[in-house]
This record gives sequence, C-alpha cells and structure tokens, in this order.
Amino acid sequence: MTGSIVAILASTIRLAVPYSLAGLGGTYSERSGVVNIGLEGMMLTGAFTAVAVTNITGSPWLGLLSAIVSGILLGLVHSVVCVTFRSDQIVSGLAINIFAMGITVFFAWLLFNKTQIRAEGALHVPILHDLPGFAVLFSELPPLVFLTALVVIASHFILFKTVFGLRLRSVGEHPEAADTLGISVYKMRYAGVMISGALAAMGGAFLSLEHARYFVKGMSGGRGFIGLASMIFGKWTPLGSAGAGLLFGFGEAIKPYLPKVVPSQFIDMIPYILTMLVLASAVGRAKPPAADGIPYIKE
Repeated sequence: MTGSIVAILASTIRLAVPYSLAGLGGTYSERSGVVNIGLEGMMLTGAFTAVAVTNITGSPWLGLLSAIVSGILLGLVHSVVCVTFRSDQIVSGLAINIFAMGITVFFAWLLFNKTQIRAEGALHVPILHDLPGFAVLFSELPPLVFLTALVVIASHFILFKTVFGLRLRSVGEHPEAADTLGISVYKMRYAGVMISGALAAMGGAFLSLEHARYFVKGMSGGRGFIGLASMIFGKWTPLGSAGAGLLFGFGEAIKPYLPKVVPSQFIDMIPYILTMLVLASAVGRAKPPAADGIPYIKE
C-alpha cells in the first residue's frame, strides 16, 4: 500500500511537469495582455525538436536548448501577428497549433523517414548522476522535474518582486498608463509571449526526452490546452499554475491503479474531465488581467 502511494506521488510530480510549464507559459503571456492558445503547438514543436536534435547531435541538453529556441521562435511569430499587426489572438494561436501538427510530421519524415522517433539519450547531470543516491532519485524524478521547480519559484520572484515583472503585469492590466510612464508595451508583450513559448516547448521536451522517450505525431495530446486551465485555476500566478498542474498530474497518475472493470475509454477521459470541472469551478472567481486579449494601439 505504501509503495503504491509513493509510486503515485512520484508519477504525479513527473506528469505535472508539462501541465505546469504550459500553465506557467500562459501566465507570462496573459500577464502581458496576450492570449496564447498556441501553447499546444509550441509544446508539440518542442517535443519534436528535442528528440531530433538529440538524435542528430548525441546531446540531450542541446536537444532541450534547441526545443526552447523553437518555442521562442514560435512565440516571436505569435507576437508579430498579434502585437505588431494586432490580428485576432485566438486565430493566430490556432494557426500555430495547426502549423505545428504539420511541420513536425513533415520533418519527421524528411529527417528520419518515420513519424515515431525514439530518443537516443536522456538528460544526464554530470557528477550528480554518478552518485548512487542521486542516480536512484533521478530514476524516479528526472532532472527536468527539479529544473521545473526552480523555474516556477524563479518565475514567482520575477513576476512579483522585480521591475521586469511589475512592468509585464502593468502592460497586461493598464497598457495606456504603462505607456505614459515610458514602458514599451510592445516590447513587454513580445517578451511575455516569447517566454511563454520557451516554457511550453520545455514542457514538450520533457514529454519526448524524459516521459515517453520518443516522439510521435500529436504527442502533446491537449496538454497545452490543459495548461491554460491550470493557469486559470491558479489565478494567473506561477505557484497557482504549478499547483493546478499537480492536480492534473494526479488525475493522470491514478489511471493505472483504477479497477480493471472501468472502461479504458473512461480512464483516458480523466484529465479532460478534470479540466472541465476545474474551469467550471473557476468561473466567477478567476479574474484575468484587465487588458488580456485586447490589442494595444499606441496613440
């Protein structure tokens, strides 16, 4: 019994990583005033890029870095479309998701002649991985779990304790007032969306390098959208988004332990049912940034 509880706890923490990173990415973007439903596509692109670069270079850390860069580039595209040209943010996000579905399959066939690509390596921490105690720990909780925890804590500090965070939040709440104080609304929104893309892609890299150990078509499986639910339930805060991510991770972790009489189709629905329940419970209580989703026109 105790062993099962420990296993479920470890699985919850691992499985919460992509949800938490996607939710954290959404927090940065929407705190700046830009809705980013392209997190799903950014996560999928990150998952493919991580495996592709890892297999080509032999370095999983370079694969992770490349995945983060791919997310930043997609965030840049979303920023240009939504911030500079003030196009519809929902349509732009959907376009990124559709683009990611196609481009990842295209390059998978082009580079590897197949759509399911096994990751030829996992993240290895020099020195620490060679110590017996850490080797056992990392076998249960991969290095990206600890990196994610550091990113969440650092993000809380950045958003609420630094000048950058104050400026980012100001352009999402009252961009006109921020502009009169000399804060560049466009630059801050670009920064928020690009950070958002980097974090979502990092979540995708975790899926392909540490969780599944392979890339396959559409492997993000809606986690980017569930990440948005984590953001809303967490009230657009890093710690809240991470906490909601743990809830979704728990919903996925208990699936193998449910009675065999429960239909597998229902078991697969659990994370999505949780998403609907979370969103329903958040209605009326979760208040987004005042200028979220509203393009800014400099007068």
